[in-house]
Amino acid sequence: MTSSLIAGAETPRASDEDRERVVRCLERHTSAGRLSLDEHADRVERTLRARTHGELAAVLADLPVEPDRRSSAGPARSHELAMAFLIAGVALVVLTALMLLR
Repeated sequence: MTSSLIAGAETPRASDEDRERVVRCLERHTSAGRLSLDEHADRVERTLRARTHGELAAVLADLPVEPDRRSSAGPARSHELAMAFLIAGVALVVLTALMLLR
């Protein structure tokens, strides 16, 4: 085999989910002003054509690494969500009580 036939074997194959994750990352970088619309379109095209994780990494190579969005949405975010549900529940109880008193 020639090296050109196995060049893509150095990194694992990318899935559709991997490509979608990179596209979302590019959207966030564009929103932050790091990429122009033309650069964004070019990188999305390269992302959708990418076959390996190495090709996807090359698309993001010159952009800063984003913090892990899952870990940043940890306990503080869960607490905010719980409070929102609590407030909505109390409001529902109050509204139901008002309607029954009529």
